[in-house]
This record gives sequence, C-alpha cells and structure tokens, in this order.
Amino acid sequence: MTVQLPQIDLLNRRANAYILAHPLAFALQVLKAFRANQGLLLAGAVAYYALLSIVPFLMLVVVVLSHFIDQADLLVTLRRYLEYIVPSQSKSITAEVAHFLDNRELITWVLVATMLFFSSLAFTVLENAMSVIFIHRVAIRRRHYLMSAILPYCYILALGVGILMVTLVAGSLQVMGQESVRLLGYDWSLGGVSGALLYLLGLGGEILVLTSIYLVMPVGRLSLSHAAIGGVTAALLWEIARHVLVWYFTTLSQVNVVYGSMTTAIVVMFSLEIGATLLLVGAQVISEYERVGQNKQDQAPQPMVTRPAK
Repeated sequence: MTVQLPQIDLLNRRANAYILAHPLAFALQVLKAFRANQGLLLAGAVAYYALLSIVPFLMLVVVVLSHFIDQADLLVTLRRYLEYIVPSQSKSITAEVAHFLDNRELITWVLVATMLFFSSLAFTVLENAMSVIFIHRVAIRRRHYLMSAILPYCYILALGVGILMVTLVAGSLQVMGQESVRLLGYDWSLGGVSGALLYLLGLGGEILVLTSIYLVMPVGRLSLSHAAIGGVTAALLWEIARHVLVWYFTTLSQVNVVYGSMTTAIVVMFSLEIGATLLLVGAQVISEYERVGQNKQDQAPQPMVTRPAK
C-alpha cells in the first residue's frame, strides 16, 4: 500500500532536487528574475519609506513600552538591536528617541496620528514590492483593500510586542552575564555566555521577523517552510553585509567629510537600501523556489494510456 504525499510536499521535493543538482543555475535564475522585476528600484522605494518610518515607529513603541519597562533599559536594548538594522548609527537614532521621550508632554492626538501614518508607509510600500515579485500569486488571488489598509498597523503592534519580549529577555541575560560559576576551584564568568546568547537572540529575532514578513506580506497563503527559507537566506546575507558595513564605516569611510551634518541620514539610507535589497532577494528566492517546483511538476512525464484493440 502506497501513501500519497500532499501536493506541497511533492512540489518541495522537486524543487529541492533541482536546486541540489543545479545550485548555480538556480542562483542565476533568482538574480535574473530579480533584475527583471526591477529589484533595485523596488528596494530603493522600500528603503526611502523605511527611512521615513523608522523614527516615528520607534518613538511610538518606546512611548507605549516606557509605561511597562524602565526607560533606560528600553533604550539600551533598542540601541543594541538597532545595530542589526543600521550598523554604526544606532547611537544617533536612540538619542533622537530619547530626546523625544524627554518632551513627551508635547504629544497630541494629531502628532500620534501623523506618526502612525508615517510608521505604516514602509509596510505599505513593502507589500506593493512583494506583489511585484509574487506576481504569479497576485494574478490568481488579490488581497482585499481593507486587509491591506489594516495589515501595517497589525504588524506595528506585533513588532511592539516583540520588542517588549526581547527587552525582558535581554535584561535577564545581562543580569546573568554579571554572575559567575565556581568549577574546579576557579570562578568562571558568564559574561561571554551572556554575550553569545544576546547575539543569538538578535539573530534569531532577525530570522523570525523576516520569516513573518514573507509569511504575511505576499498575497495568498505561503507555507511556513517557504517563508523560513527566505528568512534564513536574507538573514545570513544581511549578517555578512552588516559586518562588512561596520568594518567599512569604522576603518575606510570618509562619509562624514563629504556629507557633514547629513552623514547620519546618508549612512542610514545606504544601510536600509542594502537591507531592503537583501529582503527582496529573499522574497525572490521563495518565488523562484515555488516556480521551480511547479515547472518540474508541469514537465513531469505523463503516464501512457493504452487502448484495447478493437
């Protein structure tokens, strides 16, 4: 007795077999499709609106979370994990957020509504960029306009909850780093373990956020395994790019000489441009992964049907 595998498993098997047999051809296919979709132009749009959105979003989140968490601890955690998004510029952004907190009594409902609007712009543009990359899904099924309008604010709320959880866990790990364990007559500090766990927490959160973006933003239902493939791909590429950016800005860059007071905005924009490009490349990987599985299914040989002789 044979057991039929679900359709999605069959598509995954075909895609995995093709990619393992032709990894370079698949990589070239992803890059060609990304270029055909004007990926760099889409990434520029996402990075521009992300630059407009990041500060209002952080201000909203910090104002709300400061009612539940100590403001200093929140800002320390924010600065640490902003390094995963804007390398070498987290200090400047955190200082702006802290200055806003010191003047929170000036917040009005009009200002809150304005910040909510600008905070949602990046998610709206990202959804539109995803619809270009996943055009084969949009052609089959379109998302209701009300869902598209509500989705950015739901995602802002989800990210706020995520920042709250990360702050609590990071605080516990920092406390653990101040402790030591006595073993074989020696006191072993847990500072190194705490630092490693904080890095893994940031990397895990990065993969989780990227996976959730790929799971929610494209039209139609995307399997968790496909979203995880894109999330891991984009996260690993960004980790490489992030370390290169940190090295470049701390050793070779003379951007402050060229741009002067505009340095922070230029560097943040450049980092967001690279991050948005890798984010959309991860989406293109998922899209081509789906196409490969479907194409291999279409090309599968059909069983021969014999007719009885008359």
